[in-house]
Amino acid sequence: MAEGERTLILKQTDSRDINWPLWPIVPLYPYSKRRTIRKEIVKDTIWTFDQLQGIFYVVVPIRMTVIKLQPAGLVIYSPVAPTPECIRLLNELVAEHGEVKYIFLTTASGLEHKVFVGPFARRFPQARVFVAPGQWSFPLNLPLSWLGLPAKRTSVLPPNSSNTPLAGEFDWAILGPIELGLGKFAEVALFHGRSRTLMLTDSVISIPENPPAIVEFDSYPLLFHARDSASEVLADTQENRRKGWQRIALFATYFSPSVLEVPPWSGVLADSLNAPERSKKAYFGLFPFKWKTGWERSFEALRGGGRLLVAPVLQALILNRAPRETLDWADRVASWDFQRIVPCHFDRAIDCSKREFRQAFSFLEKHSAVNYLPEDDLKLLGEIDVGLSKTGLVPPAKEKV
Repeated sequence: MAEGERTLILKQTDSRDINWPLWPIVPLYPYSKRRTIRKEIVKDTIWTFDQLQGIFYVVVPIRMTVIKLQPAGLVIYSPVAPTPECIRLLNELVAEHGEVKYIFLTTASGLEHKVFVGPFARRFPQARVFVAPGQWSFPLNLPLSWLGLPAKRTSVLPPNSSNTPLAGEFDWAILGPIELGLGKFAEVALFHGRSRTLMLTDSVISIPENPPAIVEFDSYPLLFHARDSASEVLADTQENRRKGWQRIALFATYFSPSVLEVPPWSGVLADSLNAPERSKKAYFGLFPFKWKTGWERSFEALRGGGRLLVAPVLQALILNRAPRETLDWADRVASWDFQRIVPCHFDRAIDCSKREFRQAFSFLEKHSAVNYLPEDDLKLLGEIDVGLSKTGLVPPAKEKV
């Protein structure tokens, strides 16, 4: 562990400590039971709070970042579920570094981030809430106060920090809102100059080779996806956990990579009869996946040694709707003197240069020589892109710049 960093994991397993009663609003695994890991990234200055979320055991970290103000006080970037465990870990920082003064909702479209802001803000009634512009809800576009955000202390984040109390410590840049038909996409990049740390939500990721610590709390999803058939029983080893994690990463980023086949459902049902476990937890023995030989190469192409990456979903379905606007935003962010990036998903803290950040967005440029991702793995996302455009509900992708 690097100097100045430490990990704090609450060992108590009382289910009341990890209870999240509002899980039915966005019913993602692990539903009502959410563990939290706190890690110090920059000594006495930056902390991350990791929880877990997923669908069909495709589980990835979701992350809140806490930044200390000078001389005292805390800023919250993208809250997670305010379970008793999470709030206790945060209150330990409050006792040492001052109260929570600001809470940032840093996206317009990420329901998995938005759902926590209202309940979180109620736990800190003195905090001012800033939200990214372009907020919307579906199927009805409701006022933020109807979505649980405190009306009297919630405001839309201004375009820059110059006229706010945070001007001396932070700068930010807002991507979007990008019009997507039914809704909008926006993201707030937040730069903390004193620690040279850049906070981002969904725009970039870095995929670790091994499962993150928060994922390893519960090995079941890892072992579920490490199997090659419904009848296979796997030992809980680090090798099998790694195998399951790498397949999960392919699922989470591509939905259906080229190295994955879905066998006929007649065969899936027949195989389920031979499954050693046919409980509800095991989806009644159903395992509708078949991984091709050499799937590891697809993972390595995706991971690229841990490089910074714009998630394939954003590349194929969102940012290509506004390439010029996205590149202008990336240029502004790349003008800041950061040395690390803390995103809300996958790797927790990424040592990164401005050049590496900007290069991640080169897929939007016509003459870029960089082509990180295999076209075969992007095929399904490309088909979704074409299908959405044909409906007329979503604007078509624009030409590269």
